[in-house]
Amino acid sequence: MKLTNKLVIEKAKELGFDLVGFSRAEQLVDESVQLKKWIDSGYNSKMSYMERNFEKRFDVSTILPNAKSVISLGLNYYSEEKHNEEKGLGKISRYAWGKDYHLIIWEMLEILEEEFLEIDSSFESISYVDTGPVMDKVWAIRSGIGWQGKNSNIISREMGSWFFIATIITNFEFEYNEIKSDFCGSCTACIEACPTNAIVEPYVIDSNKCISYLTIENKDEINIEFKNNFQNWLFGCDICQDVCPWNKKFATKTSRIDFRPINKELNLAEIYALDEEKFKEEFETSPIKRAKLTGLKRNAKFIDCSGT
Repeated sequence: MKLTNKLVIEKAKELGFDLVGFSRAEQLVDESVQLKKWIDSGYNSKMSYMERNFEKRFDVSTILPNAKSVISLGLNYYSEEKHNEEKGLGKISRYAWGKDYHLIIWEMLEILEEEFLEIDSSFESISYVDTGPVMDKVWAIRSGIGWQGKNSNIISREMGSWFFIATIITNFEFEYNEIKSDFCGSCTACIEACPTNAIVEPYVIDSNKCISYLTIENKDEINIEFKNNFQNWLFGCDICQDVCPWNKKFATKTSRIDFRPINKELNLAEIYALDEEKFKEEFETSPIKRAKLTGLKRNAKFIDCSGT
């Protein structure tokens, strides 16, 4: 049995991946220039890790020396439920409603790569789920699974932008997909809807102003200039995706029960009462643990209008 595009797609979709694309493992010349420009502008804020391992982001052969191809995979996480806008609740980004996607996709990738190795013992690979020094969105574009929207998310004509991206670097050659055209057109819905003006120009996000960054990766106090602009977002933000016409028209419900809504919103008063032990127990397998208890309480205080 030969490891072909068709077989890779079949195996990936059997495991639950929704999108599969292939691109040649080449140096990312133009994209690296843009990344450097973004970092030099300070748009990465305190995410200093974006400045490290630049050579690996530029050239995946520094990760896997005999890299020939990159396989990009997409996993739909969309749930149709809406947030409860009741006072005293903080909204959670849709991607964090269920189980931590890293735990899910890491397991899927391990199984998938083992199957490829069984098919051909010469198969080599290194895979990532947005935790390594690879430009996963760039590879997703090059692999043809979508184009980059003006909010910087990758958009698929089949399902919008509600999907996670995984990347497999491999020593195998495949037939490569064509890059998709940009179908955002003249639409600026995401730019206009952002309450903190974080989309400073089409395709460029200033993390210093982004609610998702400020409530998750940010370890400092949130700038008072954003007070009353968070629209009750406690962890992450979905505004730019919620308003996207492609999501309104093509978003489809995920088939994975792991992403079923468990934490759509949290009670702010209950967050204040949490201690470390309860926090770890409550969010052991949730992406919410990434903010840590101190971050979650900081966020709650920032969006709470009750004066607590």
